[in-house]
Amino acid sequence: MNNSYFVSLDLETCGEKVHAAVTDSITGELIDHYVVSHPEGGRCVVAVYEKHYYRAGNRLTLTVILDNFTGRTRVHCIGGGGGEGLFRFDWGASESFEDVVHDALAPYRC
Repeated sequence: MNNSYFVSLDLETCGEKVHAAVTDSITGELIDHYVVSHPEGGRCVVAVYEKHYYRAGNRLTLTVILDNFTGRTRVHCIGGGGGEGLFRFDWGASESFEDVVHDALAPYRC
């Protein structure tokens, strides 16, 4: 799945919607975030979230990268950490974690 797309929200509003969607559950929490400003304009926000998934039997991470370097807000999500055993099989939990963001931003996708 291509996990990068544009939304019609400004960077700050997009970040707020992502944060609200991910932290809406009891175990979803922001671990850290980092903001980089480009000298010619635009910013990039990297936010790392963590959540416990019973299906995977452990905690998963979700890295959300937002930028507006092209004049539009771009979103990219990477879920991980849910693997069990040698083959890192997570019963689809990483994809479900990413879908929380995709679903929250669906009405704003360009």
